[in-house]
Amino acid sequence: MSGFSNFAVSFTIISILSGCLTLYQFGMNTGGPVMIVWGWPIVGAFTLMVGLAMAEVCSSFPTAGGLYYWSAKLAPRNAAAWSWFTGWFNFLGQVAVTAGIDFGAAFFLNALLDLQFGFDFTPPHTILLFGIILLLHALLNTFGVKLVSLLNDISVWWHVIGVLVIVGALVFLPDNHQSASFVFGEFVNNTGWSSGFYVALLGLLLAQYTLTGYDASAHMTEETHDAARSGPRGIVMSILVSLAAGWVLLIGLTFAIQDYDKEVASPTPPAQIFIDAIGLTGGKLLLLIVIGAQFFCGMSSVTANSRMIYAFSRDGALPAASFWHRVNKRTRTPTNAIWLAAAGAFILGLPYLWNYTAYAAVTSIAVIGLYIAYVLPTFLRLRQGEAFERGPWHLGRWSRIVGTIAVGWVVVITILFMLPQLSPVTVKTFNYAPIAVLVVLGFAGIWWLVSARKWFTGPKVQGSAEELAAIERDLDVI
Repeated sequence: MSGFSNFAVSFTIISILSGCLTLYQFGMNTGGPVMIVWGWPIVGAFTLMVGLAMAEVCSSFPTAGGLYYWSAKLAPRNAAAWSWFTGWFNFLGQVAVTAGIDFGAAFFLNALLDLQFGFDFTPPHTILLFGIILLLHALLNTFGVKLVSLLNDISVWWHVIGVLVIVGALVFLPDNHQSASFVFGEFVNNTGWSSGFYVALLGLLLAQYTLTGYDASAHMTEETHDAARSGPRGIVMSILVSLAAGWVLLIGLTFAIQDYDKEVASPTPPAQIFIDAIGLTGGKLLLLIVIGAQFFCGMSSVTANSRMIYAFSRDGALPAASFWHRVNKRTRTPTNAIWLAAAGAFILGLPYLWNYTAYAAVTSIAVIGLYIAYVLPTFLRLRQGEAFERGPWHLGRWSRIVGTIAVGWVVVITILFMLPQLSPVTVKTFNYAPIAVLVVLGFAGIWWLVSARKWFTGPKVQGSAEELAAIERDLDVI
């Protein structure tokens, strides 16, 4: 992969046309326009701190293991334990973000099929489409990294041009727009909670969920030229470009709202806003742009997820590890890991059949799992101080302050997104994110105490040129 392709993977997984739009209804109910518009730059600034801190560590250790490998190298003691739990949080977050992305794609595809063919918008239909999309992504990834790399490069331009087309249509075609005071100042609380401050904090999930997945640049470093520089640049640039384009998208969409109460009640408010603003035909065309972007995003997420699974299992940290870390002799890709990533995401999305808040819960799980994994190496890097060996890309004297802000922010959002999102709390409105996190953490913890601490010593390999050459020689023997 080139440096641009490495950036493209992270930019595609962040996918403002996926995260921003699939959680737009959540934002409309949880804080409304003021939190949708202003929550984005606030969260973006803190996310950039996390990304900068990650990028510095990535430059020192450019390997497919990424976060869990970094923890092993940076821990002053108990390196294996730090590595183990970082890897499991990353695994949870990667599977959840894949589920969230493709679930959002299924939502929007169901809306389009309902408009075009009368394919009713129901949970069973959405889950069916969710499974088909995951199946397609697994098949695409199975054909090899060159095809995925090409599609990722296309995806960057699809996203950039797509945002320009959508915002342009919403700016110039509607007869009416909302006022600036509404877009930048209207607060809406449809959660049932009485505290506006609490609701405003919950509303940050829209931006924080969207701005995830940029660790993909780290996971793809073993397949990237000049990885010690290209990986960090991919992380930081994917955040910066997404910040700028995402804010333009959210502001343009919010200005185009025609009937707030009608559109927030729609299963997919952005689709309804498109239709109300520019008509049915134009709305369908904009929906196609969004669905295409979400499809690219999910494909890249499966790619990054499978590389993390491959790296983690080659060190024995997953059950049946020898099976998951096999490399397909024909495609040179970790095919088994690809299918595990897809299957895990599908299982995580199934509760939507009986819990309508399941999508928001999946996005919370993704944020919690990924950001804990993101920040553990940063925390360990801070403890090293000047003993940390910098790579060619580093923050210099800003390392400590950037890292401290990053750790503090992750502590806040980890607590925040485990809290109930709707009141009263019932079986239908329960946020099952804490349960999913505790199940994975409990499984990993018990396995560690009972068995893994006796044999897991952390990453055994780091994707060196010699190791990759050995893998190639082995694959050549068919």
